[in-house]
Amino acid sequence: MEAVAVIVFVLIFVLIIYVALAVKIIQQHEQALLERFGRFRKILDPGFHLIIPFIEKIQKVDMREQVVDVQPQEVITKDNVVVTVDAVVYYQATDPVKLKYNVVNFIVAATKLAQTNLRNVIGDMELDSALTSREIINTELRTILDEATDVWGTRVVRVEIQRIDPPNDVTEAMHRQMKAERDRRATVTEADGEKRAAILTAEGVKQARILDAEGQAQAIKEVAEAEKFQLETVAEGEGRAIERVYAAIHTGDPTPDLIAIRYLETLTQIADGQATKIFLPLETTSVLSSIGAIAELFSDVKTGAGSGSGNAG
Repeated sequence: MEAVAVIVFVLIFVLIIYVALAVKIIQQHEQALLERFGRFRKILDPGFHLIIPFIEKIQKVDMREQVVDVQPQEVITKDNVVVTVDAVVYYQATDPVKLKYNVVNFIVAATKLAQTNLRNVIGDMELDSALTSREIINTELRTILDEATDVWGTRVVRVEIQRIDPPNDVTEAMHRQMKAERDRRATVTEADGEKRAAILTAEGVKQARILDAEGQAQAIKEVAEAEKFQLETVAEGEGRAIERVYAAIHTGDPTPDLIAIRYLETLTQIADGQATKIFLPLETTSVLSSIGAIAELFSDVKTGAGSGSGNAG
């Protein structure tokens, strides 16, 4: 009985081991390759599966996106500058069969392929272009690696250049060049600002002078207009006064005696002035005759007065 119990115990243990080897759980992010006697049979999807132990076996493939770190390496640019380049490659398995059976070690193969193509891409570029064209390098490397790794059942998602380090002496020279360029830009900007300020100041002075001249011209114009208006008003008043005097003379019909008296009064006013020379009108015949008539009038008056006195005596 003890021997039977031992055999039963051994059979149960072997059955447990067999079942444990037969039951396979495939995770959600995985796919498995089922091999029977070393030959590929089919792909197992995520979930619960049973296989025949010792006859069948599976190889699991992670279908998630993976990262390949490309070790820093020295690359010579087109202008013969040695730079140290560090990059990473992101890939994802698309065909687990090709990934397992077409390449022995995908990580090593992808790393070497990335290093080789990195040298080719950066080797065709000058230092300045390589430092400022990382996006172009990333795109070109991704295209090359994606085509090359297609036979390995993977897809290169993206390539990222982590750093491109020139030699120390080149870096120092670049820093000096950058500082000199910034100093130059600062000087140009400052000079441009001073130039603009001087232009604006000159424009302001010019505008002020123009406005001042326009103001003076306007003032002169207005003064001239006022004087013109005053002269026109005075002339118009004098003209009206002359017209009234002339009308009054013609209306009053003055005698020669009256005209002669007014003439003498006018001469008296002229003689009272500051002038040293007095110009009389050439046409004085009628006036002199009037003066003569007045003299005779005065003589007659005096004679009459004398006769009256004798008679009284």
